[in-house]
Amino acid sequence: MRLRSTFLSLSTTAAILFSGSSTASTPKLNEEIKAADNAFFSAFNSCDIEKIANLFSKDLEFYHDISGLKGYEENIIATKELCARNLGLTRTLNEDSHRVFPVKNFGAIQVGEHTFCHEVNGVNDCGTFDFTHIWKQTEDGWRLYRVVSYGH
Repeated sequence: MRLRSTFLSLSTTAAILFSGSSTASTPKLNEEIKAADNAFFSAFNSCDIEKIANLFSKDLEFYHDISGLKGYEENIIATKELCARNLGLTRTLNEDSHRVFPVKNFGAIQVGEHTFCHEVNGVNDCGTFDFTHIWKQTEDGWRLYRVVSYGH
């Protein structure tokens, strides 16, 4: 009997602790992350390396299912090399897949799908891939802190 009352007490405590937490994004947070996403990928689409570098956190970790893990400097170099190839690569966020979750005292998690396209022999060549971005809120604005890119 004592074990049962202890279990009920622990269950009640857990329910109280977790009932006050919410993983739902607010409209404001959703707008802020969409704006940060748009700023970053506008810079990406136009190969604005300086702006890309500023929007990446210096502590960046970029996990890619094919190319592996890269840090801040490696990503800047890879982006410069990609831009030098002049592929006309553009990224579009697939709005219907976009979701944002707050991370208390840190920032936000953004998940969804995005499509990358470039022209090959006069034909648009596109691929749609999954992503998870972790954005860190700093005094200077939102910075892309972690990137997980997969489904290639």
